[in-house]
Amino acid sequence: MREAVLYSNLKSGLRCDLCARRCVLHDGETGFCRVRHAKDGKLYTSVYGLIDGMAADPIEKKPLFHFAPGSNAFSISTSSCNFRCQFCLNYHSAHRETPVGEKLSPQDIINLAERHNCGGITYTYTEPTVFMEFAHDTAKIARSKGMYNTFVTNGYLTPEAVDYIAPYLDAASVNFKGSGNKKFYNELMSVSKIEPIFTCMKRMNEKGILIEITNLIIPEVGDFPEDTRQLADWTVNNLGPRTPFHITAFSPTYKLTNIPRTPVTMLEKHLDIAKDAGLEFVYSGNIAGHDYENTYCPECGFKAVERYSVFLKSNNLNEEGRCPKCDADLNIAGVKWMVRGPGKSRFF
Repeated sequence: MREAVLYSNLKSGLRCDLCARRCVLHDGETGFCRVRHAKDGKLYTSVYGLIDGMAADPIEKKPLFHFAPGSNAFSISTSSCNFRCQFCLNYHSAHRETPVGEKLSPQDIINLAERHNCGGITYTYTEPTVFMEFAHDTAKIARSKGMYNTFVTNGYLTPEAVDYIAPYLDAASVNFKGSGNKKFYNELMSVSKIEPIFTCMKRMNEKGILIEITNLIIPEVGDFPEDTRQLADWTVNNLGPRTPFHITAFSPTYKLTNIPRTPVTMLEKHLDIAKDAGLEFVYSGNIAGHDYENTYCPECGFKAVERYSVFLKSNNLNEEGRCPKCDADLNIAGVKWMVRGPGKSRFF
């Protein structure tokens, strides 16, 4: 147990200011995330350094297509989450009642990342907000070592939490499900309001953090074209038309094993909506071999980056991360960690 950051002492109890739920707890109580506990007038985290999952992944798996393309990211997570998605891909970790894991220090994570030739660290698999203290301390060391830091997140951070991690965070993949439909979030994810996600993204954007948006489309229960249009419009108007926007297919899992996999035609309908809204970098996800896995220059049409699934096939970007044919800005960040040329499979 370690004292948590970002909480307030109120007359009504201890309020956690890390996640947008802002749980208020009394001594002996535990937050919705299952890992924040009130004891003797202080708030504690039970997952500091208790690593439940780790692997060296292609950065493209996050998915981050416009940050350090071709690099490897050492990915870590702890148990639990602040959402209760009934279709969670990592439910075995995210929905644990009691956290488990291997006890590691921030320096241990850095050492493992270096051993696996990773350009940086990604905080992912469950929700990095719930292990923010460990992510912060690890990210600080990573930055001092010249490594990058990225989040894969549901975006339910408070502005205070964004400010806390922002000095060390380079990029974030913000994951929507069902296009942010409010009823869907409430009934299938136990999330009563989605507005904090947009507040979080605005704050990240102000802090210079690259944002890529991912939107999971689930047949029968999570196929909302009008909500995709609204999400795409909001992105264009608030983050800019060159914000990478991923539309990903669902595979039956956890409590939704009776729902079929997302048909390609359904996915393409949402891809077209996002393109029509003015987004210039729209990508398909979980449809290996689809042409929308590649990055094309919006100015001249040149295929600047070619991918297959989460693997880089070839990176033709110039040394500045721009189009090699017309020198257009393709909104590529993390260029100093970028791997150019033909891709290669990476297994660890």
